[in-house]
Amino acid sequence: MKPSRGAVLAGALCVLMVTGGLTATTAHAALPPPTVAPAPQPSPPAPPAPGEGGGLGDGGAGDGGENAADPADGDGDADGDGDEAVEASEGGELEEVRRRIEALHNQAGSATDAYNAAVERARRQQRAVDALGRRVKHNEATLRDLRNRAGAMARAQYRGGGFPVATRLTLADDPREYIHSLGILRKGQRATSGVISRLDRLGRELADDREAAADRHSELEGTRKKRGAAKKRIEAKLKQARTLESSLAAEERARLRELEERTARARQLRWLRTGVLEEINGEASERGRKAVTFALAQLGKDYEWGAEGPETFDCSGLTLRAWEAAGVPIPRTSQEQWRRLERVDITDMRPGDLIIYKEDASHVGLYLGDGEMVHAPRTGRQIRVEGAGSLPILGVVRPDA
Repeated sequence: MKPSRGAVLAGALCVLMVTGGLTATTAHAALPPPTVAPAPQPSPPAPPAPGEGGGLGDGGAGDGGENAADPADGDGDADGDGDEAVEASEGGELEEVRRRIEALHNQAGSATDAYNAAVERARRQQRAVDALGRRVKHNEATLRDLRNRAGAMARAQYRGGGFPVATRLTLADDPREYIHSLGILRKGQRATSGVISRLDRLGRELADDREAAADRHSELEGTRKKRGAAKKRIEAKLKQARTLESSLAAEERARLRELEERTARARQLRWLRTGVLEEINGEASERGRKAVTFALAQLGKDYEWGAEGPETFDCSGLTLRAWEAAGVPIPRTSQEQWRRLERVDITDMRPGDLIIYKEDASHVGLYLGDGEMVHAPRTGRQIRVEGAGSLPILGVVRPDA
């Protein structure tokens, strides 16, 4: 006998309680009330620079932001932007499942930014370690050469009977030989002094370089550990989301997908009702058009966390490659894009600008014009065009300002 819709949703909520750490008494606790998107305002101040201050959180990370904190691991909608009409029409159970899955993917997105920032930091640190290694090898070779020269000078003095050159000069019988040898003496003294001075300086530099190399290698290992921790967080959140979604029957999964799209459309409609689109009329720059062209050519490709193309992308990997195709290098993570690129008011937005989403700047899309953007949404979804207001907007940045 085919199970009823109520039975299927009840089963999904049981999974929700297990994967989200809920107890039987809190599984149906009230979720944070939906909020209405605020009227367009100037871009808010940057969140703390992720990364360089320690922890993971290019930004986000600093070459920073590497410690994008997960949105609270609770059960509410991570962006706090539910839609009452959609929830009422679909019933609380499926909406609660949608909210929980969305929260898990938001948390995975934040961890992805931390992971990407750690990858970038590890690359920089590895380059620094390699450069120090080359410098140490070069100075070691130079030091060996100087020691050989110093030894040759000592052997030359020994072959001269062990007397210092100055003493041998005073014993010379021929005045012309004395004057000639005096010039040689001065040159030899300068050369000897130079060798000894360089030996001393190189010895100190080598000691410093070896210490610096050890410190950089230690930092690199620490970054690798943080990268590994971020990877584990991502995989754990995605596993919970997959378990929760797979517990639904095929019909319910289809309804869940429809509910996700309706929620996004409802958010976009609220954003349009603010009238902000009537004030946005900027024209794309030449480079902005190239970035848009590249991004649209990737439509339909899968989202993959940590990916930078060419076959799969995450959100900031897509914007990174789009602007790279336009000849403009930008930071790797959405948090660093938010922190380091020039901000513009949303009413001055033009095609090619980057829209930064969510309070922790963990998502980014590329504005297309006419109230639309292109982005790589999340695991299990493909690069697509959606309303610019379908996610909570943090602000707008311009790579080619």
